[in-house]
Amino acid sequence: MIKDESYFVKTSYKPEDVTLLLKDVTGLVEPQPTEERERLIQSGKHYCEMLPIEYVPTQKYMQVYEEALKTYSEPTALAVGRLSDKIIKERGEGVVLVSLARAGIPIGILIKRYIKMKYALDIPHYSISIIRGRGIDRCALDYIIERHGAKSVLFVDGWIGKGAILGELKKELSAYPDVSSDIAVIADPANVTELCGTHDDILIPSSCLNSTVSGLVSRTFLRSDIIKEDDFHGAVYYGELKDSDLSYEFIDAIEAHFKKDCGECRPAAEGFGIDEVRGIAAHFGIDDINLVKPGIGETTRVLLRRVPWKVLIDERCKDSDDLAHIIRLAEEKNVPVEFYPLEHYKTCGLIKKLADA
Repeated sequence: MIKDESYFVKTSYKPEDVTLLLKDVTGLVEPQPTEERERLIQSGKHYCEMLPIEYVPTQKYMQVYEEALKTYSEPTALAVGRLSDKIIKERGEGVVLVSLARAGIPIGILIKRYIKMKYALDIPHYSISIIRGRGIDRCALDYIIERHGAKSVLFVDGWIGKGAILGELKKELSAYPDVSSDIAVIADPANVTELCGTHDDILIPSSCLNSTVSGLVSRTFLRSDIIKEDDFHGAVYYGELKDSDLSYEFIDAIEAHFKKDCGECRPAAEGFGIDEVRGIAAHFGIDDINLVKPGIGETTRVLLRRVPWKVLIDERCKDSDDLAHIIRLAEEKNVPVEFYPLEHYKTCGLIKKLADA
């Protein structure tokens, strides 16, 4: 299939910042309410075959987001710098950034901009879809390999919760022996990669919002009646939200704190996040660890897009500004907050089982 300009999903991101290898399915998919999607997901329908109705933040929540942006722009910028230095050291100037849509896109843009600022290199940046249980968009990956070669590809995401997407990536790339399964992330509290800016469970402000901090693009979509064999995975452009678009406010706020010496990454906590997740699941009688979503980014997603059962917060973090937006969302949605000892994470979201949803 010849993919002309009208094929690709629109976005408020500038073409010099990222090329989104996503099919435009705007108007072809009717977003569904959270509760309806949750029932369908837990009865076996895959989440990628549906799109959620985008959460419209309240004024109070937006105040919390703006405060988070002000407070955590500098720590995020330092993590971007440390990660970018590792990328150049390990992969060199021929690297091609391939961010995982959608949380990885703003991170890829920030890495691209940091590398340009410090190393005077203009690194290519694409974004493609990977879906847990359905795999990577092979059409999009082939498109990049044809243009840049397999060895140049480096995947980028925002954070690692328990490592599910990394597992998906490794499985998928068995068909691509020359493509590295390394994944570069800002935060890796799960302790599964050294290619990170920090092992701390830090608040990356972009995790607080959906499309309005992600170029007005939906999460990715894959359903055979709309996405054909030679298509890229799909996404929707939320043009109706353009007056609320904060995508570049976020990028500019982080970029304002870029500096050339960002220090070293502190060592991770002992052990692996996935073992802690299994312990949480056992403690709360949850037989599907996909219903346990650890870390600030994943907990935020649970509150924005799923039907939460409860939110766990480490006792040591009960008054942490990092979690103000989580507390605010939990209050708005009447989700109970429980203090629970956590080692790798500051917070964890638990999704309601179908019988309780």
